[in-house]
Amino acid sequence: MELNMKNQLIDNFGRKITYLRISVTDRCDFRCTYCMTENMEFLPKKDVLTMEEMYRVCHMFVSMGVRKIRVTGGEPLVRKNVIQLFQYLGDLKRQGNLDEICVTTNGSTLEKHAQALKDAGVERVNVSLDTQDEETFNALTRTNKFHIVMAGIQKAKAVGLKVKINTVALNKINDKQVRQLVAYCIENDFDITFIEVMPMGDMGGEDRLNNFLPLEEVKKELAIEYVLTPISHSTGGPSKYHQVENTNTKVGFITPLSNTFCGDCNRVRVTCTGTLFSCLGQDNNVELLPIVRTNDGWEKPLSEAIIKAIYEKPKEHNFVISEDSQMSVNRHMSVTGG
Repeated sequence: MELNMKNQLIDNFGRKITYLRISVTDRCDFRCTYCMTENMEFLPKKDVLTMEEMYRVCHMFVSMGVRKIRVTGGEPLVRKNVIQLFQYLGDLKRQGNLDEICVTTNGSTLEKHAQALKDAGVERVNVSLDTQDEETFNALTRTNKFHIVMAGIQKAKAVGLKVKINTVALNKINDKQVRQLVAYCIENDFDITFIEVMPMGDMGGEDRLNNFLPLEEVKKELAIEYVLTPISHSTGGPSKYHQVENTNTKVGFITPLSNTFCGDCNRVRVTCTGTLFSCLGQDNNVELLPIVRTNDGWEKPLSEAIIKAIYEKPKEHNFVISEDSQMSVNRHMSVTGG
């Protein structure tokens, strides 16, 4: 299939889609309290895109104008042979057809995979890390892998991967630990992004309303110790960045609830089952798996399905956390892809 490279992905509001987030698995070796229930039921293998089918989806999006691909999960690095996908995307990048390949990971197998990711063409990894306190980490993730994750982060740094830390802000859990996280990032020349907890999926009794922490509160906590200056830096996503004075560290804030960022959204998501969601906070979707699972003649139907889904992309999400509603989307983040 030839690569057209002309951007054909423009929605009804004139937003140009240049960024694809593709999930390779719904499985994860963590059970983070804001993301999964403790006893998750995972998808059968037959319902998940094969590597060849993922190649087809990625190739089509790149041919239509996507310039950045982030590989997500679940935990993407637990997917068997996932490095093959990064190698394939790396080839597209080396040919000039893709600008950036990223991965979001919990870091549990990063020590093992860091060099292979770098060799494939990945330049940056986002590591989900909500605390520098081991006890809090174990409670949040329902694991005891704190030191494994920290070693993985250092391995990524050692092989030359740019590391960004992603932190979900949680009231009464890590709200007083944010300065410690920023200090860790300053020490290592990492950037960090704080994210408001998103109301997705039934958490089996977890109280999102009490855990919700507006990022204005995080900014106030950081201001006790740091001077943050707004900057125009962008990584292609929704994060609004600030420079920490006299350091190399940038602090980003993603505020889907307290300050929406839908007006300039440039992203869509494809789940590990081949479902294309044009908006994280809406249920509008198109099923791509039946198309890419066809041996012949899949290119034209796939492109048509993608164009239609993009054109119908909603204006904005419906996320809300209130006394009346703590769940806006009835699917787990691990299924949709981070």
